[in-house]
Amino acid sequence: MAEFLPSGIQLAYLTAVGLFILGLKRMSSPATARQGNILGAVGMLLAVGATLLDQHILNYTYLAVGLAIGSALGVWIAYGVAMTDMPQMVGFLNGLGGLASSLVAVGEYWRLTHSGTDIPIVVGISILLSVLIGNVTFTGSMVAFAKLQGILPGTPIKFVGQQWVNGALLVGFVLGSGWLLFQPDLWIFLTINLIALVVGILLVVPIGGGDMPVVISLLNSFSGLAGSAAGFVVMNNILIVAGALVGASGLILTQIMCKAMNRSLLNVLFSGFGSVTAEGAATEQSQGTVRQIDAEEAAMIMGYARSVVIVPGYGMAVAQAQHAVRELAEALEKLGVDVKYAIHPVAGRMPGHMNVLLAEANVPYSQLYDMEDINPQFPYVDVALVIGANDVVNPSARTAKDSPIYGMPILEVDRAKHTIVIKRGMNKGFAGVENELFFKERTMMLFGNAKETVMALTNALKELQG
Repeated sequence: MAEFLPSGIQLAYLTAVGLFILGLKRMSSPATARQGNILGAVGMLLAVGATLLDQHILNYTYLAVGLAIGSALGVWIAYGVAMTDMPQMVGFLNGLGGLASSLVAVGEYWRLTHSGTDIPIVVGISILLSVLIGNVTFTGSMVAFAKLQGILPGTPIKFVGQQWVNGALLVGFVLGSGWLLFQPDLWIFLTINLIALVVGILLVVPIGGGDMPVVISLLNSFSGLAGSAAGFVVMNNILIVAGALVGASGLILTQIMCKAMNRSLLNVLFSGFGSVTAEGAATEQSQGTVRQIDAEEAAMIMGYARSVVIVPGYGMAVAQAQHAVRELAEALEKLGVDVKYAIHPVAGRMPGHMNVLLAEANVPYSQLYDMEDINPQFPYVDVALVIGANDVVNPSARTAKDSPIYGMPILEVDRAKHTIVIKRGMNKGFAGVENELFFKERTMMLFGNAKETVMALTNALKELQG
């Protein structure tokens, strides 16, 4: 048994890696995402179980208590968090992942230095990388959480010389790290930990709320890279591979999100997008008159249409209107209307935010269309119903070269035969620019709370059914 155990552990690790890869593949589609999540969870359970058999655990009682507390907290959070608050939870959990990796590195550094053991150069570099990436992920994620939760303002927070301060801190970290590789020193080690924590804060505070989907994706990648570095610290193969998978998939998703906004990652991190700084944004004049309608008129237009495309945005999430939207779609379908949903990659506050909300409301996956698939269909759509979306449907992204969102791919709802926009008012989006769509000849504004307005539309449609 003792001879078989190491081989059995590695076989369990190999199986877990296969489940992770298969789970990631399944999570690439909303239709199979639930299965992918289950496969990943089973793989992690297998990896944790194998590790507990492989490592010498000092006290299983403490381990059991920790598992019980963590599991109870996890269940409580999972059941208690609203779907509209999911971005905050994802950001918070990213931060905890980074902190865990950093603490592993800190613990190993403490053990090695106090046992008088020389720290191999590879292990030393791994410890430093885990500390840097893990601490930056932790504090950066906490700032992202605070911005999304409204604890901190969503607009960029900047000060004079901010980039010089960041540069000085990074130079300090590199110099301290170089010293530690040849001469262990606890105080210098604690100092570079503190520097990494501050860098994480300063990295995220100047980023506006409109870029939070990209930030969350990037921090998710960081948490994986920190875990992989921690794997080199404790020489654990499964932690190295699992962290690398998370890091790579997070970077790929980050690149997809940047492409969806037609911006580079450096522009996202350092441009302060989300503050109204563009020349002309503050003095922009209305581009024409706004045509306003009520729920009864809107229901009449949609009820006699052949096709309706629903475009959800953050306004739908804030109003928790996803269930009301599904009921509206069902009422339209009973009238013989073909209903589809158009999903922009960066709509909401995290990647896939709209998909998650609509899935919770049991909207069929077959009705969800990506931007590339739905845009060619808009010229043939009778009604595009925009619910709480703004920048992602702004036509000025195609024409206004001085606009902050110029070049950003959008959902081309203005090409539909009729466009109905549900919004509380005429407020600008995170880009701080007027939405040209609101003044289009074929656009009609339906002002009000998204949930209440959608419910009013549904009731009016039911009256049409007789």
